[in-house]
Amino acid sequence: MAVAPTAPEPITPAPLRSTPNPLLTQSWLDLAFVHWAVDPADVAPFLPAGTVPDTLDGVTYVGLVAFRMHRVGWFRLPGVPYLGTFPETNVRLYSVDTHGRRGVVFRSLDASRLIPVAVARTAFRLPYLWSRMTIRRSGDSITYTSTRRWPGPRGAHSRITVRVGEPIAEPTELEHFLTARWGMHNTFFGRPMYLPNTHPRWPLHRADLLECEEDLVVAAGLPEPAGEPASVLYSPGVPVRFGRPGRPGGIPTP
Repeated sequence: MAVAPTAPEPITPAPLRSTPNPLLTQSWLDLAFVHWAVDPADVAPFLPAGTVPDTLDGVTYVGLVAFRMHRVGWFRLPGVPYLGTFPETNVRLYSVDTHGRRGVVFRSLDASRLIPVAVARTAFRLPYLWSRMTIRRSGDSITYTSTRRWPGPRGAHSRITVRVGEPIAEPTELEHFLTARWGMHNTFFGRPMYLPNTHPRWPLHRADLLECEEDLVVAAGLPEPAGEPASVLYSPGVPVRFGRPGRPGGIPTP
C-alpha cells in the first residue's frame, strides 16, 4: 500500500537536527548566492525519484552558488589543508521528499582539485567536474571565475562579481528558504539517498550583482535563466557538519 507523503518540514534558520558524531566536516567561506525563479514543472524531471520541487508560494528556484571550500575532513580528524581546500561553484535545485525533508539537488559541482573530483565521481556518483577557478576580492567586491576542464562540456564557464552590502538582521522567508537547507537528495547506485547537515545560522548580507556571465546552468541540462535574478546574497561562511545517512542513505556534498 502506498504511503501518503508527509507535509514538508518547516523552513527554519537553525537546523532541525544535531550532529554529535559527524561523518564529515568542512567550512564554506565567501559565498555568493544567485537565484532565479522557475516554474516547478520545468525542473521536476531533473530531481531524483521520491522527490518533487520544493516551492515557496508556488515557485521554485535554480541556484548558482560560488564559494571557497575549506579543510574538508572525515569524522573528527583535522581538515585537509590542500586537497580539502578549493574554490567551488555549484548549480542546484530545491527538493522535498515523501518524508517531508527539504533539501538541495546538485546538477553540477565545479571544483579546482582533480583528485577530490575524481573520487567524488567514481566512488560516490556525484556530478563533480574539474575546472580552472579563481576567487579574487577587491574592496567590497568579489569575483568568482570558473572554466571547465573535464569531463565536459569543456569550456563551460562562469564569471560572477558581487558587491557585498550590509548585514541582514532579519532575513525574509525566501532568504531562509534559499539558504537554510539541512540536507541533500541524490541517487546512489540507483537508490534514493538523503544526507543531513548542520551549521550555525547563516550570517547573510545584501549583495549587488555587478557581473554574471555564465553557461553552467544550461550545461547542467536546465533551461536558461530568464530575466534578472530573484535573489542575490553574500555570506562570509559557516562551519558545517554532515551527519550519518538516514533512510534512505546517502553520500555527502556541500
